[in-house]
Amino acid sequence: MGMDYYNILKVNKNATEDDLKKSYRKLAMKWHPDKNPNDKKEAEARFKQISEAYEVLSDPQKRAIYDQYGEEGLKDMPPSSSSGYSYANGSGGNSKGFNPRNAEDIFAEFFGSSPFGFGSAGPGKSTRFQSEGGGTFGGFGMGENIFRTYSDGSVPRKPPPVESKLPCSLEELYSGSTRKMKISRTVVDANGRQTPESEILTIDVKPGWKKGTKITFPDKGNEQPNQLPADLVFVIDEKPHDVYKRDSNDLIVNHKVSLAEALGGTSVSLITLDGRDLNIAVTDIISPGFELGIPGEGMPIAREPGNRGDLRIKFEVKFPTKLTPEQRAGLKRALGG
Repeated sequence: MGMDYYNILKVNKNATEDDLKKSYRKLAMKWHPDKNPNDKKEAEARFKQISEAYEVLSDPQKRAIYDQYGEEGLKDMPPSSSSGYSYANGSGGNSKGFNPRNAEDIFAEFFGSSPFGFGSAGPGKSTRFQSEGGGTFGGFGMGENIFRTYSDGSVPRKPPPVESKLPCSLEELYSGSTRKMKISRTVVDANGRQTPESEILTIDVKPGWKKGTKITFPDKGNEQPNQLPADLVFVIDEKPHDVYKRDSNDLIVNHKVSLAEALGGTSVSLITLDGRDLNIAVTDIISPGFELGIPGEGMPIAREPGNRGDLRIKFEVKFPTKLTPEQRAGLKRALGG
């Protein structure tokens, strides 16, 4: 079939005229060569493909032929002054062309004028757009040209990212989880009007992610006239835990013991973040500030799958506030005092 115009425009085969317009508008703005100065060659190719796909699918006659015969079927159509195509069936073969001017013409249909242009302003110049007076962005068939052109290299501005905290429990950051976030934003529809839209975003929280980890959804901010939509960024935040405190890849537990346990031995029973029972025998003499490390029982290390940090148990010795004479004497005998 040659080029898959439906795939190029990111629409299905039942796409309506509004679907085609909305998709073309987003893709054309994304891939316009003037918005991709660092990869202009690829952008020009993508931009031409997007424009060609829209030209075919938005024309009922061309679309019907394409659906039945594919791209090859279009080669037999007679040339049209408005189609942007030219054909030759002689010995030179197909001379079908879709040049930058064709793409610019289609672009101009959407935005009232040709906002960017492909060298039409002369050597060293490039026309760009900027909305005037808060007019409606886009506008299909709008009689008023709401754009003006510039040759100073300006492009539609993109606002800074919109950040929002995503609180996660230590259990979620230990085992991983899937979060569904409903967002509401303003979008510009196929007719250039701003309308509200809701969307569910899925965030796969990976085991070992830390506070401050950022998950970016490009261009999911509000759509506004004369600017690109901002990126939406969720920033991982850690909820406080009743038992554990996180220190990078380690987990810390504060545990109190009596003087008798500090000197005579004790055990620590914990429920891990993934629900296991963990019983740790402590046979060392526990002095104030003593810390016991349990390798591999900390948080997963995101960049080292299968590895975990340590569990660090920090002990606090509770000294008695008073002792009977018999207890004092017994301690002295036991300790050799």
